[in-house]
Amino acid sequence: MSGTSPARRTVLRAAALAPAVGLGLTACSSGGGGANRSAPTEPVDLGASDDVKVGASKLYTDQNVVVSRISDDEYKAYSSICTHARCPINRLEGHKLICHCHGSQFDARNGKVLHEPAVNPLPELPVKVAKGKIIAGPEA
Repeated sequence: MSGTSPARRTVLRAAALAPAVGLGLTACSSGGGGANRSAPTEPVDLGASDDVKVGASKLYTDQNVVVSRISDDEYKAYSSICTHARCPINRLEGHKLICHCHGSQFDARNGKVLHEPAVNPLPELPVKVAKGKIIAGPEA
């Protein structure tokens, strides 16, 4: 490009970089094309209470909720929407929730951040067991 003017070189470089910039923005977008990015706004039935064993956690991706069973009759529920970029979390390893967007990690038992970039904990949701079913969300 030695015979090309500086202005033209700038335009050509920008045109060459545009696809890479687009890919970078897509990678840092906040989630999967139309995925539900909110915690329940009303009580949701998550199924049988025995599906979550004492000392275990279970991720309900369709409802954006994670439930941990602390003891026979104590359950904790948290939104599984990452507090960093509002991505729905879809991976649970033991008690560790891992956000696919930027790698934030949370403890499913207490909602605390285990790994940044998120700095705010997951919001706790009301949870109860009624007639053998876990019900989570506002006014649960």
